[in-house]
Amino acid sequence: VQLVESGGDLVQAGGSLRLSCAASGFTFSNYAMGWFRQAPGKEREFVTVVRWDGAIMHYAGSVKGRFTISRDNAKNTVDLQMNSLKAEDTAVYYCARARGPIGTSREDGYDYWGQGTQVTVSA
Repeated sequence: VQLVESGGDLVQAGGSLRLSCAASGFTFSNYAMGWFRQAPGKEREFVTVVRWDGAIMHYAGSVKGRFTISRDNAKNTVDLQMNSLKAEDTAVYYCARARGPIGTSREDGYDYWGQGTQVTVSA
């Protein structure tokens, strides 16, 4: 199993960024996929998850209405579109594979993680 994130960058507050996660080594469409983030000096936190078929998504309250998760089961990718970025969105963002098809906001519900991609939002 391999998860590789890309798209992290430095962006001004109010701007947008799109992260992508390329998955390989497993049957992608069998699993929910999630995004987490970890800010400096803080615990890693849940951002969003998408069900195996892309039909249902859940978001942390702090990003609801600004972030959108999507997946392409034909390309084995899961993307995170981030709009109206704030300084507090600055973090390393991780893509993760859920243990099953539905997904959860709990970190222990994920068994494989990418290496992370840095997002920095300047105020």
